Amino acid sequence: MGNELNLNFEEAIKRLEEIVKKLESDNLSLDESLKLFQEGVQLSDYCNKKLDEAERQINIIIKGNDGELMEKDFTPEED
Repeated sequence: MGNELNLNFEEAIKRLEEIVKKLESDNLSLDESLKLFQEGVQLSDYCNKKLDEAERQINIIIKGNDGELMEKDFTPEED
């Protein structure tokens, strides 16, 4: 897997799920497991970046005191 992923978020998640299933099986060599693990880490990083981008773009529409709709930047609550 190269540095540039040609997958959308949903495809990347699906591929991650496939990798997890393969890694959970006992039918892989150490080399195969390491390659899949590395691919999984890259996909996980990619998905996290996509989620971060989406989070920055989200606006919450709220009603102001005057009844007008306003846009407010989304700020997630910290755990």
